[in-house]
Amino acid sequence: MGRQLTAELEAERIALAAKGDKAANDPIVMVPILTGAMLFVADLIRHMPIAMSIRPVTLSSYPGTATSSAGVSAPYSLPADLKGKRILVLDDIYDSGQTLGLLQRMFAAQNPLSLRTVVLLTKRKPAGRVEDVKISHSGFEIDDHFVVGYGLDYDGEYRNLPDVCVLDLKA
Repeated sequence: MGRQLTAELEAERIALAAKGDKAANDPIVMVPILTGAMLFVADLIRHMPIAMSIRPVTLSSYPGTATSSAGVSAPYSLPADLKGKRILVLDDIYDSGQTLGLLQRMFAAQNPLSLRTVVLLTKRKPAGRVEDVKISHSGFEIDDHFVVGYGLDYDGEYRNLPDVCVLDLKA
């Protein structure tokens, strides 16, 4: 299934879920996690038929050449005015769960009207995750490989690849 079709389908699913909210006419606050989710979010929002604002956040959990999470750091401030808002957190990949878990706890503490999480990719992790997180929408499920492309990187490289690819560090 192509990226464009995936973005269209996810946008339709998100819009349908949002119609059930108490404040269905209020804009959704889209909170993309940069930098990995930027291409997915750009494709997704082009197909969103509902009012929205965008409040990106920058987090880091894979420093340098790491291929497993080293914990989450938030070098910049996060939105702190989300009480009563409909929040949609968007990320590139659900892997260890640490990034999404941290954001969900921080945003839930602000008492939003709703809090949903959308990811492009969900890794199948037979050994388990560091933190289990409720994911509202996921584009694809993948095996437990380190992937790059379509916004995902390795040491700052490969984000510009048009497709998601498994990184072979042995090559």
